[in-house]
Amino acid sequence: MTAREPRLLVVDDQALVRSGIVGLLEAAGLEVMGEASDGFEAIEQARRLRPEVVLMDIRMPGLDGIEATARLMAMPEPPRVLVLTTFDLDEYVYRALQVGASGFLLKDAPPDRLVDAVRTVARGEALLAPALTRRLIERYLAAPAPGVLAAPATELTPREREVWQLIAEGLSNHEIGARLYLSEATVKAHLTRLFVKLDVRDRVQAVVVAYESGLVRPGAQRATH
Repeated sequence: MTAREPRLLVVDDQALVRSGIVGLLEAAGLEVMGEASDGFEAIEQARRLRPEVVLMDIRMPGLDGIEATARLMAMPEPPRVLVLTTFDLDEYVYRALQVGASGFLLKDAPPDRLVDAVRTVARGEALLAPALTRRLIERYLAAPAPGVLAAPATELTPREREVWQLIAEGLSNHEIGARLYLSEATVKAHLTRLFVKLDVRDRVQAVVVAYESGLVRPGAQRATH
């Protein structure tokens, strides 16, 4: 049985850009429930339509995409937020991740990548290239004191700590399994418990917390394979 496509809300203050995104998504068979031109309208539409994924522009007049994302995350059953931006290195993007966005994509990405990104986020996975995750965090995150871990992190088992370290280094579930000689199912089980203990929604937020807690140091040597 083919999985049902996610319901979407597209938010962008430029009507031409917004209509172009909507056209690409609908051409791929995705269901666009509504559109919004600013953060206030996005929140209103999200509450009324209950989309599963919101494609969110960052820089908009009135209520910007960061504050709109934060307010969406406060909803009882918040949608996933995929940030669309013109800039590949932007402090606004990092701030959006901090408040709960599941990832981001450049507006000039190929149509098929946009569609894949929406489906990835809808499945509950984070979408952010590992190298870009590190660049964003290292540029905009003040380095914590060495060896100082946040309270929830001290409750992790040694194996959970290893898995956390490796996702912060940018490794996929498959790569983590190969490194630790674990099945992908076991890695996913560790991730589930890890997210609960850290009180984060997904992989991206877990990486942010890894830097904020001191588990990973900005500028440190990390895995690239």
